[in-house]
Order: sequence, then structure tokens, then C-alpha cells
Amino acid sequence: MTNGRDTDTLRALDRQFLWHPFTAMRLWMGEDPLVIASAEGNELIDTDGRRYLDGVSSLWCNLHGHRHPRIDQAVRDQLDRVAHTTLLGLGNVPAIELAEQLVRVAPPGLTRVFYSDSGSTAAEIALKLAFQAQQLRGQPERTRFLALEHAYHGDTVGAVSLGGIDLFHQIFQPLLFHTERIPPTVAALEAAFATHGSRLAACVIEPLVQGAAGMLMQPPGFLKRARELCTQHGVYLVCDEVATGFGRTGKMFACEHEGVSPDLLCLAKGISGGYLPLAATLTSEALFDVFLGPTTERRTFFHGHTYTGNPLACAAGLASLALFEEEQTLARVGRTILHLERGLAATIARLPAVREIRQRGLMVGIELHPQPGRLIGNEVCRAIRKRGVILRPLGPVVVLMPPLSFHVEQVDRLLAALAESITEICAD
Repeated sequence: MTNGRDTDTLRALDRQFLWHPFTAMRLWMGEDPLVIASAEGNELIDTDGRRYLDGVSSLWCNLHGHRHPRIDQAVRDQLDRVAHTTLLGLGNVPAIELAEQLVRVAPPGLTRVFYSDSGSTAAEIALKLAFQAQQLRGQPERTRFLALEHAYHGDTVGAVSLGGIDLFHQIFQPLLFHTERIPPTVAALEAAFATHGSRLAACVIEPLVQGAAGMLMQPPGFLKRARELCTQHGVYLVCDEVATGFGRTGKMFACEHEGVSPDLLCLAKGISGGYLPLAATLTSEALFDVFLGPTTERRTFFHGHTYTGNPLACAAGLASLALFEEEQTLARVGRTILHLERGLAATIARLPAVREIRQRGLMVGIELHPQPGRLIGNEVCRAIRKRGVILRPLGPVVVLMPPLSFHVEQVDRLLAALAESITEICAD
């Protein structure tokens, strides 16, 4: 019971009024949706009081668990001051302090923070900044972008132009600008720069792991070579760490694994600990300087959002970053990652239905052998709900991305439930 309404009533209202993202609504309206009423730690609780392990961090954003006292208190304290004030023509305390802390933990050379409210807008800002900066530098021919096959950078039109997943993006082709696209190999990267390097504004990469593509992994050295080629050809390197940032790969940012500092870094999802909508695009001082000049030169970046730098979200972000130090999060996550890797090998890899396991840190894609006429990943994720776990598939790939606060016992519980669910659904 929630606010006097029982589960059946809430489900009926959901079917009547809501339009869910990335959801086949005809199928949805014929089923009984799971309605979440509350949460605690690494568990979600439905309107009937049943508990579920949050195996995908509430769409890859929750870091420290739900209702963490430190972040809860930070948001409450900020509510006693101000909930929202614009960043257009004003500053606010949490936005300023979070920008300082983001620069402190970011890869070296990133010194400026431009806030927005989602991963899509963080990517949109990055591509617009890169494009305008090249024009202001006197490089009008640099109008193209280089991105990867099967890329995903969000759902706004510019971000979709960078994307390469036909299921999501193909229908919008008439609205999009052209993007040069390559597979994630060093040879393809070098060939693309040899052919297009003089016309590229930026190269946009999800470093190490292409998340929405099904947890596809890049070969070692690919990101570092991209950095070298961008520097050589005067192209901005954009690293989209919306999914990989804030400890997901075992380091604060995936770029750190290859010692790379991009010119622009896109952050969202975990930036507020998974509490409130917030995103940021970090840039180098050299890129920022391109936009400085007299008003008459029209170097201003004309872009912004009503909730840019929202004080409540930034307060949550500050508390989240503080927890990384207070709770030694990255050291603890390293042990969880190792336990997860061993458990996957012992529990999941041996199952006949499993085609491949791809893992980087706490980002895992378990690809199942396809079965004609069946949405096999979706079926497994439905089956595991009966065992008290929430997962979400990407086609035939079952994704695991638990919060950084997962305990090894919860890893074991998740893997046992997954093994049973795969065995049940793929018994034939």
C-alpha cells in the first residue's frame, strides 16, 4: 500500500497514464508492472514489500546504495538553504564546490566544468564545444566527427548522430549529421585519421567499454593511440564516461587505465551518486581559452539548461565524492571485482547457454546463444525477478552492473539466481 493506493490500483494508473522509455508499450500494457515504493542499501522494495537486489544500479547510476545517510543528509541540508537557482548569470555554492572537486579527481589537464542534466546533454555539449572551438580557431573545414561502430552517446539529435546502434538510431537518419564510423581497432583508427584527420572536429569514444552495445571491450592500447592521433592531427578527443566513470571499471575513470587525458570528458549517471539528474562536461583550459574574447567577437558558448548546476544535485554529488575517500570505495571495489570475476567463471561461464562473458570491473555483459523467435535476454531477466533480483538485458546480453556498495555475499546471491534463471529459461 502506497499513499492509500494498493498495488493493483497503481498498476492500472501506470498502464493508463505513463509512457515508459525504451519499452514496447503494447506489451507493457498487457502485463502487471513491478512498482517500486522504496529502497534500502542495495535493495529495491516493491509496493507489496518484496525486496530485490538492484543488479543494474538503477540503470547504472547508483554508486553507494539507496538511502545512504551521508547523501540523504546532504540533500536535506541543502533543502534548508535553496533547492534551485539558475547558473545563468549567477553562481551557487554547491555547483562551485563540486566543480572544484570534479577537477581534483579528473584526469590531469581538465580544468573547467560545464553542467547539464543527463548523459545525452553532456555529449551534446561536448560535440558543440568541439565544433565551435574548431571554427573559432580558424579551422572551418573541421566539421566532421569520428565515432565507433555500435556507439551510444544518448538520445538527443546530436548524440544520436554520434550513435551507431541501428535499433535505436536508424529511423532518425534523415535528422542526423554524417559521422565517420570505425570498428574499435588500432588499424581502423589509424586509417580513419589518415583519410579524414584534416576534417575532423573531434573523435568521440566510450573508453574501454561500449556499454549500450552490450559491454563490448576495446583492445589494450586503443584509447592511448586515439589520444596520440588526436594530438597529432589537431582533433579534440572526447571521452564519454557517462557509464564507465566513478569507479565502474575499478578506477575513478576508465581513461586512467591507459594514462589518457581527453580534451573533453562527459560525466553523468553516477555523478550525483544516483540520486538526482546531473551531468557535466569537463574541458581543458586550452579549449576554454578559445572562447575568451571581446563580446563583439561572439565567442560565447550559447548553450544552457534551466537546471544547470542544480544545488540539490550538486550537494548530492559532493557527498558522493566524499564517500569515495571516507569509505575507501575504490579499494573495496577492487576486492568485489575480483570476487565477481571468480564467481562468473565458476557459476555462469560453464552454462551451455552462455556464449561469452565480457567484464571490465563491475561492468559485465553475459551474451547468451540466440534462440530464434525468442527475446532470450528479456526472458532471463523476467525469470530472475522471481528470485529477488532486478536486471535489464541488451538484446541477448544480460547486463550486470551492481552498485559499488555490493558485498561479496550479494554477488554470490546474484550469480546463484542468475545461474538458476538461465538454466530455467534455456533448458531446451
